[in-house]
Amino acid sequence: MNLGIWEILVLLLLVLLLFGGKKLPELARGIGKSAKEFKKGLQEGESEESEGASSGEKS
Repeated sequence: MNLGIWEILVLLLLVLLLFGGKKLPELARGIGKSAKEFKKGLQEGESEESEGASSGEKS
């Protein structure tokens, strides 16, 4: 997906119109928390996978 500067500006304007200026910080905070939890889940999944592989080798 290749977005140019004008497409990004239009998307930002639409978000501003839909959610309003007062809701944007709350929305951004929620997105940040979601991304953090997603990354944490990926890291936990990778560590469980590597633990499972190492325990399988020992058996």
